Amino acid sequence: MLSEREIFIALVDNDFLQISDAIVLLEGDGPFRIKHAIELFTGGWAKNILLSGGNINFAYGSYPLTMFLPEFYNKDIPKKSIICESVSQNTREQAIETLKIAIAKKWKKIILVASAYHQYRAYLTFLSVFLKSDEQITIINSPVKQLSWFSKNEWGDRYELLFQEFKKIEQYRMKGHIASYQEAIEYQRWKERELVS
Repeated sequence: MLSEREIFIALVDNDFLQISDAIVLLEGDGPFRIKHAIELFTGGWAKNILLSGGNINFAYGSYPLTMFLPEFYNKDIPKKSIICESVSQNTREQAIETLKIAIAKKWKKIILVASAYHQYRAYLTFLSVFLKSDEQITIINSPVKQLSWFSKNEWGDRYELLFQEFKKIEQYRMKGHIASYQEAIEYQRWKERELVS
């Protein structure tokens, strides 16, 4: 029998992409998430890209996404479609700031982009923040999957980072900063019902 965590992982890894209001690209893992966000935009999945994160720590893989704006412009992504959020210093703050922007812009659906190892904690964090809001904004997962698990970066390899992420999930759950696996499973069930209705 599968554990709640195993079911949660399977659901996140196989989330249904849906046309959304914005792609939310989370800072982290160096520049390696950018290509996926651009592909989502050019594929017509959303008309806006939110670059989220203001923590500059190159050794940890936290590169300011504004460094890479030319890459977005070179793919003919209009400047008006790119929103930069550089207030947040961690994943929870990214969720809080994203929610503020989504409410202000009347977004109803976002595509959340992080590296595969980080997507689980990022999603649980965003879900915790979004579920406490009076606004109903749907979160769609689109983790960056085509990255090496075992190649070394300055901030570690993604295989090792995955274990650290699950430890952080347990730590932050005790602080009440993330949703539970069961809450996420029920949310995924609700999303699928909404998708087919």
